Amino acid sequence: MRVAVMGAGGTGGFFGGLLARAGEDVTFIARGPHLDAIRARGLRVKSRLAGDFTVTARATDDPRTLGPVDLILFCVKSYSTAEAVEQIRSLVGPQTVILSVQNGIDNEDRIAEVVGPKPVLGGVAHVSSVIESPGVIAQVAGPGRIIFGELAGGVSARAERLLETFHRAGIASEVHPNVRVALWEKFIFICGVSGMTALTRLPIGPILATAETCDMLLGTMTEVQAVARAEGVGVGPGAAGQALAFARGFEPSARGSLYYDLAAGRRLELETLNGTVVRLGRNRAVATPMNRAIYAALKPYVDGAPPTAA
Repeated sequence: MRVAVMGAGGTGGFFGGLLARAGEDVTFIARGPHLDAIRARGLRVKSRLAGDFTVTARATDDPRTLGPVDLILFCVKSYSTAEAVEQIRSLVGPQTVILSVQNGIDNEDRIAEVVGPKPVLGGVAHVSSVIESPGVIAQVAGPGRIIFGELAGGVSARAERLLETFHRAGIASEVHPNVRVALWEKFIFICGVSGMTALTRLPIGPILATAETCDMLLGTMTEVQAVARAEGVGVGPGAAGQALAFARGFEPSARGSLYYDLAAGRRLELETLNGTVVRLGRNRAVATPMNRAIYAALKPYVDGAPPTAA
């Protein structure tokens, strides 16, 4: 299978690395020192789940040089979706599948607006991975699992074929018959865990161990659940509790992507996560005070570390 990984960061590097290790024809689309390191030394993956390994694969900053591929693993930050989807137009052929594994609930629709709905699958990735240094991906927490499916629902032959490819690569994966629900279930989890680990600057262990802070985490998730149900999404009434239980299964050192970007002074996906909850809640007359608190506290950092006062 010819695979293009659009965004070779923590998520794309981890899953793309596993596909390359399994013998799939993978090209990483990256930039800057990370691209230079992959070209010079290959991509090194350090994983609690899959062990440490290095793969030699093509890497480029210009997708137009590749031609159509079988699978585009679309892993860019949500704020880069509009720019990145324009760059992958030449990769899309009649049988190409685009699998978005991004944070948020509407990236797939934004991709479909540009390339059409036919190639697009929805997906969620349950993994905590980061670029440790140029050319090095560290998978530090989470089960390393992808849940994906057709946006219109049901289980298709192409989804089943992709599932077989993932399984051969050692990627824990599942085809979901209603991936819109799966996207919102991940959204409930990530708004809580990513928002709270960034807000407190703490990993999940101390958050869960402190009653008041754990209550805020659950409250944040419960607000997202309420917004989902107001939007007509079929998440269950216990979805927030299930997300909290899922968080308890993570390593105590686990943190969300908002924390890692905040700590590194990078741009935040805040508008995609808690900001979206606040806006949709306002539109649906659903109160979201805990998400609003996270959003307000992190808003000064949304474009990266703000300048310090003299």
